[in-house]
Amino acid sequence: MKKRFFSLAFIAALLLVSANSQAQSLKDLFNKENVEKVVSAVTGKNTVDMTGTWSYTGAAIEFESDNLLMKAGGAVAATTAEAKLNEQLSKVGIKPGQLSFTFAADSTFSAKLGAKTLKGTYTYDSAEKHVTMKFVKLINMNAKVNCTSANMDLLFDSDKLLKLITFLSSKSSNATLKTISSLASSYDGMMLGFSLEKKE
Repeated sequence: MKKRFFSLAFIAALLLVSANSQAQSLKDLFNKENVEKVVSAVTGKNTVDMTGTWSYTGAAIEFESDNLLMKAGGAVAATTAEAKLNEQLSKVGIKPGQLSFTFAADSTFSAKLGAKTLKGTYTYDSAEKHVTMKFVKLINMNAKVNCTSANMDLLFDSDKLLKLITFLSSKSSNATLKTISSLASSYDGMMLGFSLEKKE
């Protein structure tokens, strides 16, 4: 009975993922990332492997609950906020191909923005899906992690993101930081950060 229930749950989750991803073929449907989503949906477990180099592809935004998202105006508000954050990050030099994070298996990491490289250590809490990054000469940076084998979002509370941007970028200006802060405060309950793609 359990085996049959698992099979039905697996098929239901598979159909859900295929609908969400709008897979065009069986090859798309059974790619590694979609299979990971199905396993996660069925088992409730989401294994995270942060090791490797991750390159910035754009801003990432997440509301802490669906209720907050709806209060803010739904998907349109999220898309608008993401576009505004992309614009402000670009002003401080955080653009696709310019920022990357490399996480090593020994709990060390480096962040590279342009020609500048900063190093530190990290710990990952799998139960909370949070990573704590400790840069040299900077307080701990806690981020929520949404990760698959190919993509990862690092999401911060707005005040932490502002500190990180100031630390990483020599181009950060008070006007830009104020704009990002204002954006975050106008959408209460929103986390801001980086959308990354695995390179190696």
